[in-house]
Amino acid sequence: MAKKKASDTQLKQIIEAAIFVSDTPLSLEKLQTVILQEFNLGSRKLKSLLNSLTLDYAAKGIHLVEVASGYRFQSDDSLSPWVSRLWQEQVPKYSRALLETLSLVAYRQPITRGEIEDVRGVSVSSHIMKTLVERDWVKVVGHKEVPGRPALYATTKGFLDYFSLNSLDELPSMGLFEQQAQHASNPIIEPVESQVKSGSANETQDEELTNE
Repeated sequence: MAKKKASDTQLKQIIEAAIFVSDTPLSLEKLQTVILQEFNLGSRKLKSLLNSLTLDYAAKGIHLVEVASGYRFQSDDSLSPWVSRLWQEQVPKYSRALLETLSLVAYRQPITRGEIEDVRGVSVSSHIMKTLVERDWVKVVGHKEVPGRPALYATTKGFLDYFSLNSLDELPSMGLFEQQAQHASNPIIEPVESQVKSGSANETQDEELTNE
């Protein structure tokens, strides 16, 4: 089948629209093989168009950013105090116990639940681990070869996407990460927080999810 041709302006419009309406970040591969499959577009050209589109939004309240899973639009961080009002009734607040657990997984992965408990000095509620897995922030990546073969936990691309990171190399210091996580408001245009699976935490002192 003959490849179609289009101007850079038309291609940028297609890319812009596709990223805008997508519920999740769009990868270079998906843009190239699905969205723009009928165009003779190489990876270098696609990257050039994305860089140009990024510059188009540089001075606006919405930016085109690249995260671990691909490209997405999100509001400027400085506008968070106003944008976050859209989710005042929905945004959950997480306890220090959950954030400390997430921090340890992020900075010491792969790590077992027992190792997390050794560092924190208290038991980790199974509800905390369940919440982190349901949020797609943490996943089981294997089992440690010790008696009992406990599960090894690591972070996911969903974790990187939520905190607007491309890779774990971009993680701030652990203390700063916990502070950012505690005050994190969803930067994406679509209210991702509405996807939170809320539930009552009925286990131990590590109750982690409370809604105002």
